[in-house]
Amino acid sequence: MSVADFAAWRSAQQHLVEQALSDWVRLDAPAGLGEAMRYAVLDGGKRLRPLLALAACDAVGGRRPVALRAACALELIHAYSLVHDDMPCMDNDVLRRGKPTVHVAYGEAQALLVGDALQALAFELLVPADGTVPDALAASLCRQLALAAGGHGMAGGQAVDLASVGVALDQPALEAMHRLKTGALLQASVMMGASTGPMSTTAREQLTVYGAALGLAFQVVDDVLDVTADSATLGKTAGKDAAADKPTFVSLLGLSAAQAYAERVLDQAHAALERSGLPHTGHLHALADWVGRRSH
Repeated sequence: MSVADFAAWRSAQQHLVEQALSDWVRLDAPAGLGEAMRYAVLDGGKRLRPLLALAACDAVGGRRPVALRAACALELIHAYSLVHDDMPCMDNDVLRRGKPTVHVAYGEAQALLVGDALQALAFELLVPADGTVPDALAASLCRQLALAAGGHGMAGGQAVDLASVGVALDQPALEAMHRLKTGALLQASVMMGASTGPMSTTAREQLTVYGAALGLAFQVVDDVLDVTADSATLGKTAGKDAAADKPTFVSLLGLSAAQAYAERVLDQAHAALERSGLPHTGHLHALADWVGRRSH
């Protein structure tokens, strides 16, 4: 797939997701909550998780309308996690996606409620009242999302991250933390999208491997960018991990070794797709390269 073809596909899917999010994250929540929710979700971010869900759906010939709901649910969980992570009780950050964080713009109490409401809305999207998502599939998608977001997924990884400030983690421990904190939701993005269509056992196994490798590569590159990019490019505060004395792949391996490690993990993701037996994995391959070679 050419760079231009992938860019055109990515832009079209991002527009589709943005419109769906705008439709589903409404202004009518009381006391300004709807406005703050839309501020947290719209007009920013790469939409990587939705893109993975849609690409995985296409790879298995799945149900696009269901995959779009899953894509937006994943983005809502991701957005809620960013709102809470940025709060003073956790990372205490003031910049996200190139604008003030939600607690800076709307206050800490409202930010807490924004995260709560976005998390609830994510699951609401997966069980629409009109029956467009079959009950068994809706239950499966809800379970996958809950597992990825909860104590043995993203939230558990964040707990380990907070407990690891100033702690010298070895590479297996660092990888284990990020498989939960970042990787679980990225892996779920692939598998939820793929769950909307038929999969062989081999395809399921290899898409799981792809999602895990992609999640790890994303975090390694994130650590590299925290050192090499500036805040304006990143849209968030650069250098904050080092300032907070958090363990990273760069602090553990060094910059050049971390960059080389990201390339090796990306190779694992591509190899898994080759073994999957699926005929339409071009967008998943391109997304892996986009993750591994991004500049922000």
